[in-house]
Amino acid sequence: MVSAIQRKEREEKEQEIIEMIARIKEPFKMASRAYKGVDSMVTVEGRSIGNGHFAVIAGPCSVESHSQIIDIAQSIDGSGAKFLRGGAFKPRTSPYDFQGLQGEGLELLRAAKKATGMPFVTEIMSVKQLEDYADIIDVVQIGARNMQNFDLLKAAGKINKPVLLKRGMSATIEEFLMASEYILAGGNHQVILCERGIRTFEKYTRNTLDLSAIPVIKRFSHLPVVIDPSHATGDARYVESMALAAVAAGADGLMIEVHNNPEKAVSDGKQSLTPQAFKELMIKVKQIAEITGKMM
Repeated sequence: MVSAIQRKEREEKEQEIIEMIARIKEPFKMASRAYKGVDSMVTVEGRSIGNGHFAVIAGPCSVESHSQIIDIAQSIDGSGAKFLRGGAFKPRTSPYDFQGLQGEGLELLRAAKKATGMPFVTEIMSVKQLEDYADIIDVVQIGARNMQNFDLLKAAGKINKPVLLKRGMSATIEEFLMASEYILAGGNHQVILCERGIRTFEKYTRNTLDLSAIPVIKRFSHLPVVIDPSHATGDARYVESMALAAVAAGADGLMIEVHNNPEKAVSDGKQSLTPQAFKELMIKVKQIAEITGKMM
């Protein structure tokens, strides 16, 4: 015989279970907005992106030297950037181009963090690198070329570190969200999406920045969205306008390349802002972010 108390407890438990069920039509389940009623927020050492929090990630394409990364980190920190970016492992189109300082580059990023307190974002290109270095990286970046490296995505799902996932240059938004699903399904819910431009027939810019991806992703997903106007345009002259447009369109953050001497940068100098140009941009970014109701 089931007592009235036991019956009531069972009914309450069944009701709790029913409240957790949501109908999700999209092929991406955990990345879907229907899975989570509010926007996600990723927080690293007290610095947040998403759910009303806006943050700027800035720094050089490649870590080149101790003086270079420290100088840039201190400059962008003073201008209001929340995260330092810098490449230690560099996936390059040509095998003869600079491939990064590797482990030494990571140590220099750690030195820059010690000098400024800024958490750093850096790209990992393989499962082996993830296993070797995930413990010392604050935010793991998976680049556009690896967006559908499924073994790497699965491995990233098993770590307890935020992952910034860049959209592949020819990927649809659905493919982008499905890639994020691999990480989420593995148990890591600290995912940030980054739109960095897609490949089109246009020749005047490096890629074509898909600003419409911001409201579309916001409609279908709860994950925070960061825009990278540097890689999208490939030209420092266009970075400011695209960055400001991204803030106005509802982005949760920006990733901006900054170099203290762009003309002598070992990679992507053409699209890098000087520290002074970045400082001037940040003043305008803060103004628009305030209008859109974002906290910086």
